[in-house]
Amino acid sequence: MKRYPWYISIGMIIIMLSVGACTKEDVTNVSSGITQVTKAPSEKTTINEKDFRNVIINVARQNIPAVVHIEVTQRQDVVNPLSSFESDPFFRRFFNFPQEPRKFKREMRGIGTGMIINRDGYILTNNHVVAGATQIQVILSSESQYVAKIVGTDPKTDLAVIKVSAKEKLPFVTFGDSDRVQVGEWVVAIGQPRGLDQTVTQGIISAKHRQGITDPSTYQDFLQTDAAINPGNSGGPLLNLDGQVIGVNSIIASQSGGSEGIGFAIPSNMAIHIAKALMSTGRIQRGWLGITLQDITFERRKALGLDMSKGAYVVDVVTGGPAFRAGIKAGDVIVTFDGKDVADTGELRNLVATTPIGKEVTLGIVRGGKKLSIVSKVGNLEDSAKMMAVSLRDKLGVDVRPLNDNEVSRYGIEQDQGVAISRLEPKGPMAKAGFEIDDLILRVNDQPVDSPERFSTIVGTLKSGQSVNLFIVDHRSGRTGNIQVAVR
Repeated sequence: MKRYPWYISIGMIIIMLSVGACTKEDVTNVSSGITQVTKAPSEKTTINEKDFRNVIINVARQNIPAVVHIEVTQRQDVVNPLSSFESDPFFRRFFNFPQEPRKFKREMRGIGTGMIINRDGYILTNNHVVAGATQIQVILSSESQYVAKIVGTDPKTDLAVIKVSAKEKLPFVTFGDSDRVQVGEWVVAIGQPRGLDQTVTQGIISAKHRQGITDPSTYQDFLQTDAAINPGNSGGPLLNLDGQVIGVNSIIASQSGGSEGIGFAIPSNMAIHIAKALMSTGRIQRGWLGITLQDITFERRKALGLDMSKGAYVVDVVTGGPAFRAGIKAGDVIVTFDGKDVADTGELRNLVATTPIGKEVTLGIVRGGKKLSIVSKVGNLEDSAKMMAVSLRDKLGVDVRPLNDNEVSRYGIEQDQGVAISRLEPKGPMAKAGFEIDDLILRVNDQPVDSPERFSTIVGTLKSGQSVNLFIVDHRSGRTGNIQVAVR
């Protein structure tokens, strides 16, 4: 029998114990054609030393054909920096500036990764890889090249589905159950870091349920991994040792711009839900209860006399919303949702968002120290806009809208940043403070605003008489500043 140095033998034993948790597979083909594998945790199999030496090789060999290189082309309108001097007589007299166009087009190129999710050529990737693309080219490991079109995108989860038309049947990945992923589990990442095709790296799951990494308002529930992920890996698969996708690599935490062992992947269960919706309708419908939530802080736990720190505290209930009709009240603490324990507000938000609209769910709540069960229907988040608009008018006397492309370009604002005022009550709080229609609001109480829904949610937590600090852009001059407004 061949002998190995003690440190290799110990490493193999540790890894084999981890791999020993592999279980019998139950393959489910969903209606969209995406294949997901779930496991029965009671039935375990074992793997010997010889098999383990080839396990990452097998994962790579199995999945590399279904991992694609994505090249995107974007054309952006850029404001000419010299155009602001054209009307200045001094510069025209001494420098004789010719008439310059106010804007010019700039072409940008980017790279990323994607994975083929069924034989029909649907490819899952990150939204930030393909957002704003005027042309998308997909290159397979076989060096076959295709032009892809966008099927649908979801910026709130940073996921997108694109599609290529191929005469032959394409290889595709299989998804695993991300809810069963364990901290310490070995994983493999495949992608195109810095444009280096089919790069394979390995590591472990460092943590689960990482939220608020980029924006607390988005539907984030990342898996954290120390598998090397670099620019270009975005949209590629994070795989378990059975070769199943358990995450979509998305972002890294790095000061150097490269891998520092802190990468984040969107869980496969969330990715499957979003991909199916985009493939069937091209858009996402999310569940909604009509409540504003905050996490259970230590101080709130003491004040409420709670014996646990988990759950979601209800700050406000939208009048006429599903939770309001069900009897949920401000001050309630939601501890379970449809039989699942609720760890915090982020988890509850994601559970509600992925619940079918119209479904009746049972909410376990704590009210006044007593445990209650309340049944509520899940509403449609799209229907919330009208109700939230009413709340905004009541509190600030204002309606807001998303920014248009012209405003984004004119004020140098990033996409999905800020809202603009679309309506003002003449005697409302914001009109009295000097606001005008088309003024921009970028932050509320130092919290970034990326949509009217986000703005309404933040304002919804404010009480009558409370002051709110708004970071704004004056639509006439482009100047920025902070203005305080009292909620009525």
